[in-house]
Amino acid sequence: MNNYYRVTAYYKNEDLSFIVDSNGLFEKLWEFSAYLVEKDIDIIEVSKEENMLDVNISPAEEDTEHFILRAIADGKPEYINQVIDGTTYKAIKVADKIYIPSKEEII
Repeated sequence: MNNYYRVTAYYKNEDLSFIVDSNGLFEKLWEFSAYLVEKDIDIIEVSKEENMLDVNISPAEEDTEHFILRAIADGKPEYINQVIDGTTYKAIKVADKIYIPSKEEII
């Protein structure tokens, strides 16, 4: 079984944010985050597949050689409220892509 992780990050040198997934490239979530931090990228959210809820991002296919860019936008990511099945969650948005980093963060 591959480890599916998602990171939302902000790259201040270019004033852009992005959502990126790893499905098999990194064994541990901290390895994925550490790789990005080494590139002078600020980590905003980190999620394991079992803890997050997709709103309008389909799961990425397995890829043990690359991570997958899901969204990119100018500026910092935006936090919004997202209602799913009558429950309001804290969600994050980059461009038009939205997901809930932790299904435990109910508003």
